Amino acid sequence: MKHVKVEHLPLVFALLRVCFAQADFAPYFFDNGPYSYNGNMALFSLSEDTPVGTHIYCLNGTDPEGQEVSYGLSFDPGSKQYFRINPHTGNITLVEKLDREREDSFDVLVSITDGKSKVVERVTIFVMDTNDEKPQFQNMPAIIDVLETTESGHSIFKAEAVDRDTGSGGSVTYYLLNAQLSLFAIDRHSGVIRIKAEEMLDYEKTKTHFVTVIAKDGGGTFNGKEQFLSSSSTLTINVIDVQDTPPSFIGTPYFGYVYEVSTPGSEIFTVVAKDGDVGNPNPIRYSFDEGDDGVFSINETTGLVTLLTSPIHLKREIFNIKVKASEVSPGGRPMDYGVTMLVIRVVDLNNNPPTFYGENGTQSMFELTMYEHPPEGEILRGLKITVRDADQGANAKFNLRLIGPGRMLRVVPQTVLNEAQVTILVEDSAAMDYERHHFLTYKLLAVEIDTPERFSSTADIIIHLLDTNDNAPKFSSDYYIARIPENSPGGCNVVSVLAIDPDSGPWGEVKYSIYGSGAELFLIQPSTGIIYTQPWASLDAEVRSKYNFYVKAEDSEGKYSLAEIFVTVLDLNDHPPAFNDNFLEKTMVIGAPVKIEAVDDDAEVPNNVIEYAIMKAEPDNNIFDIDSDTGEINLKSYIKSMAIIQNITKKRDCTWSLVVQARDRGQPSFSTTAVVKIDITEATRLKGGPLGSILAHDRNKPLQIVGMLAGGISFMVIVTVIISTVTFVRNKKSNRVLPNRRVRRRPRNQNPWTFKNPFRTPRDPEENFHVQEEEEQEAGETAENLNHNNNVTNVVRHWPPPPCAPSLPPPPPPYMPGERKWAVPTVSAAVAARPKKKSVVSGQDMINKALVSELKMRLEQKRMLNHL
Repeated sequence: MKHVKVEHLPLVFALLRVCFAQADFAPYFFDNGPYSYNGNMALFSLSEDTPVGTHIYCLNGTDPEGQEVSYGLSFDPGSKQYFRINPHTGNITLVEKLDREREDSFDVLVSITDGKSKVVERVTIFVMDTNDEKPQFQNMPAIIDVLETTESGHSIFKAEAVDRDTGSGGSVTYYLLNAQLSLFAIDRHSGVIRIKAEEMLDYEKTKTHFVTVIAKDGGGTFNGKEQFLSSSSTLTINVIDVQDTPPSFIGTPYFGYVYEVSTPGSEIFTVVAKDGDVGNPNPIRYSFDEGDDGVFSINETTGLVTLLTSPIHLKREIFNIKVKASEVSPGGRPMDYGVTMLVIRVVDLNNNPPTFYGENGTQSMFELTMYEHPPEGEILRGLKITVRDADQGANAKFNLRLIGPGRMLRVVPQTVLNEAQVTILVEDSAAMDYERHHFLTYKLLAVEIDTPERFSSTADIIIHLLDTNDNAPKFSSDYYIARIPENSPGGCNVVSVLAIDPDSGPWGEVKYSIYGSGAELFLIQPSTGIIYTQPWASLDAEVRSKYNFYVKAEDSEGKYSLAEIFVTVLDLNDHPPAFNDNFLEKTMVIGAPVKIEAVDDDAEVPNNVIEYAIMKAEPDNNIFDIDSDTGEINLKSYIKSMAIIQNITKKRDCTWSLVVQARDRGQPSFSTTAVVKIDITEATRLKGGPLGSILAHDRNKPLQIVGMLAGGISFMVIVTVIISTVTFVRNKKSNRVLPNRRVRRRPRNQNPWTFKNPFRTPRDPEENFHVQEEEEQEAGETAENLNHNNNVTNVVRHWPPPPCAPSLPPPPPPYMPGERKWAVPTVSAAVAARPKKKSVVSGQDMINKALVSELKMRLEQKRMLNHL
């Protein structure tokens, strides 16, 4: 300490007094220890994986005088600026990435000031390690050489890897990739690589091995998660060859050939061998060990085998020669050797093709005549064929093939050595059909199998087929449909059938015949198949319109086929309409129609469709209308009462005579007329209360009246049942015991039930007319209107009994073409009523109809199958 001069002491004392009068103490940091996140950062540590931008610490201090303080932070010059501070709050933020392996600690200058005094402290920040570094190999990848004779278990290399992390993350263990398949093993801790026990290196098998070594750390946390890191590198091991493998022959097995044209000195074969130690091979020397019989020689350096004698002096066909290949050391000393077998075959030259022979020598064509469809497997004994190849051994081996239409025939044998007798067998009897082929042409081909030349030869086989009766006549269709107009004269052609028999000669001639329940009216020409009607036959569609029978086509030996014939008789308009009577009497009530009806005996529309028309009416022609379809006759719509009619006719008698025409719609059209006498009257009012009114209103609807009566009776029965049920239930609930009453039965009244007629007794003719209608209705006749005089329901026709069919058809009447006359009726008012024809349905006809129905069903099924 410097000494103060005496003359300066007063000034010093004056300054001291001022300082003590104005004393100011410096601010200071709180020291909260090393594990605190606020204070002066003393002994503060930070993990290296802390993300940039993280708030890591808060400087905290105070001023003794209570002045406001601010904070500061700085680094040494040249150091990396890792932190940034907020001077007011003291919050420190990480702004640079930390890496412990580069810098595990650094110093920071932290300061606190109150504006007058500033305190600066140097603190050390420690960077804590995380597992963020992989192990790094120090001596790999590497290439080493190892002798193939190295013993099992011997160490050949030591792998070294370093992990710069600390703790478990810095420890390293070693592994081999695909260790189970490798010849090598590694120590997990030291990294020493050895040859596995009981394994040996072999240069001849594998010259180079590639071993992948994996170094793995012990694991540690990084970014809050546990992780293990590893790295790999390759060790290349070159196997060094040593002399430990004998020579080996290349391209075995060896086969050589001596041909009949070979000469002494001809080259037969060359053997080639190499030293098994290919890394450092020795020269090879060749020699015969045994089996050469002194007829072959071998060049000791090239391995070329040559013939020493002529082939005719060879005593064996096959020579098995043992050849030795020996390696020689550089000093000329024989060393290890290898042996292989050389097979030399003495063969003939292939200079002869296969040849076909017949009974008289060489032959290239063979012919045979036989019947069609022989049994399958039958031998064609008429063919005498021999095939031969003059060569020997493999040169005389060849195949036989039969080339021709289809697969009807088969040749045996298919493979021949030298010579064989050729046999032809039937394979497909059905295909050998005279109708398809009158003759068959085949090529018999012989081709060598194992020769380069592939010599071949052919022979023609011609088979002439003879016809047999193997086919039945066949119709052009399974059924024939014909239509013929009725009343056609006898002998008319109906339909022509055709059946073809493909056989030849008499077997192909066809005769036709017909039979069946519907064939009695028809004949067929046996040779042409034309079906026509019997000369005496008369076809009538109204009697029978459908005929069904069978036609048979038969050849000379009785083979046949059948077809079905359907004949439809077409209806002609040959019947005029007919009324039941040519003079009809009707009574008409005003407001109700009168209906007439005529009948047309034709079988089909429009021949039996009738139209009605009023031709004439007396005394006035403008009173009535008629429905052309139903035949209902009505008064004109303006006629409402008898007074109008009397005013028109000026007569009290209201009787009309009408000429009504019935005309059919056929071509030509026929018509018939009838005279209808109509008496016109008015309906009377019925009396008898509401019931009478209802019956009078619905008297032309008897079914409705019966329904009303049935409904009323049903309602009364239901009400009675309900009342009885309620009474029974009520008595049962009240447990009343009813007295036992004796039931007395009244004697039955034998008189039938009678109903009171709701109609009053008629007193005037008009009411008498109405009562007559009621009596007719009570007699059981039902009509659709009030007149009850329609001739549809009142007519009972008496038909004559059907004629009995004779056992044999009557002799046909003399038929003269063109003599038949058509009876065409004309319009007339006096046409006699004719009875309606009624066909006689016999049991045979019912059978015919059943057969036709069954046939139709079969045809429909057949059509459906064809569509499918």
